[in-house]
Amino acid sequence: MLMRVAQIGSGTPEIAVLAGVHGDEPCGVRAVERLLEERPTVQRPVKLVVANEKALERRVRFVDEDLNRVFPGDPDAETHERRLAHRLVEELEDCLTFSMHSTQSYADPFAIVDGVDETAARLCPQLPVTAMVETENFAEGRLMTEIDTIEVECGQQGSESAAQNANRLMRAFLTAVGVLPGDTVSRDLPVFRLTDVVPKEPADTYEVFVENFTEVEAGAPFAAADGNEQVADEPFYPVLMSPYGYRDVFGYAAEKLEVLESPTAAD
Repeated sequence: MLMRVAQIGSGTPEIAVLAGVHGDEPCGVRAVERLLEERPTVQRPVKLVVANEKALERRVRFVDEDLNRVFPGDPDAETHERRLAHRLVEELEDCLTFSMHSTQSYADPFAIVDGVDETAARLCPQLPVTAMVETENFAEGRLMTEIDTIEVECGQQGSESAAQNANRLMRAFLTAVGVLPGDTVSRDLPVFRLTDVVPKEPADTYEVFVENFTEVEAGAPFAAADGNEQVADEPFYPVLMSPYGYRDVFGYAAEKLEVLESPTAAD
């Protein structure tokens, strides 16, 4: 088995929850397993998928290559993740998918979408997130290029707070889409669009001096490699920026677009 698939409720699901895309991000898996243990009464069926079980067992990000960079995958590929990507696309076809992740760069939850369409604008302000990030030109190979997907970063990788956030986020999403009964709480939600990657040179030590989603002014130092500071050429908002989260980049630069508001009740 490439992945674990379960369902709560009868009928054909149009909603899916995805966890374990990366094997070193167990927070979403814990949320899914808790929901399966509780088996709540649902108003519409939901599919629950734990993706990369082989990487989860090994407690590594991936076995051969990053699963969230190889979609749509290939059933005949040599790598585990490309075969798995193909199966995931088949499994999640026609489902609005809620995909849970964690990060080394930021403790507060935020949402990631391919674009701010009607679905994202309606649902994301109903989630307990601090921001929404539009990936636009930086989504190649991600699940969201093949499947209608809302990703969430639940918090610091491996932390108990990330696991708790994953549970809250998942339940808010399932309430917002009418799987679970009840109402959601709406909040104003700033929207950012990624504009560039922030590269880092090979070095022994790295530092980051700025906070994610807080504007960096032109001329301000924002990071360093072996003590050599990098200075902003123009203002930007750092996103997913950390010293060691990525091999070749510190993270991303973004621009702030708008602030979304949403009705207080789920549809």
